[in-house]
Amino acid sequence: MKYIAIDYGTKRTGLAASDTGGNMAFPRKTVIMKTRDKFFAELLAFIEAEEPVAIVVGLPKSLDGEETLMSRQVGNFLARLRRRCDLPIYTIEEALSSFEAELELRDAGLKGHEIDQVIDQQAAVRILESFLHLAEEHRQLYD
Repeated sequence: MKYIAIDYGTKRTGLAASDTGGNMAFPRKTVIMKTRDKFFAELLAFIEAEEPVAIVVGLPKSLDGEETLMSRQVGNFLARLRRRCDLPIYTIEEALSSFEAELELRDAGLKGHEIDQVIDQQAAVRILESFLHLAEEHRQLYD
């Protein structure tokens, strides 16, 4: 059961994919927002190529669990994705995934521009790993 994860951003969106057993997550791609049409064309081509059984999208919350501007933007993205894709879409609350991803990348010896190129993918990996570790009854399906 292969899954992909999306760390949506208004400028850059990170993508990760699991292995076919749904056990491990791997960074795959960063999609740059040029126009909405180009963004979705690239995203949907990625989804088609990876052939996942479902999509996982990180839903950012503030540290106290409140909705933020980015939460609302991700909600809008989810609605647009739902109209374009028939796969099941799961959401998982996430906070600080990009911050934690940056720390991991710095610990791995990457610097500045190297981090900027992969941080969104690494954040998507963190989102997917969190999802894969959840028991199925705790997974939140987006309607």
